[in-house]
Amino acid sequence: MKRLTLSTFAIAALLGLAACGDKPQEMSATGVKQDSAAYTGVGQSQYVQTGWSSGDKSTWEQQLKARAQYGMNDYQRIGAQK
Repeated sequence: MKRLTLSTFAIAALLGLAACGDKPQEMSATGVKQDSAAYTGVGQSQYVQTGWSSGDKSTWEQQLKARAQYGMNDYQRIGAQK
């Protein structure tokens, strides 16, 4: 009985230690992928805000300013509800 308990504990310890192994994470052969600018967008999509054209930095900045002013400004939103 003692031998069975000891062998069960040894197997459980080996399985537990095997789960702790970490494989090396290396960079791919092509190197680091460079991200494109945010205003380049995804092209034409149903989720694109009207008034913004893909790749136009000035309309992108205008949309961000409008969103910050009207959508995320709590003072503006609370004042509009009164």
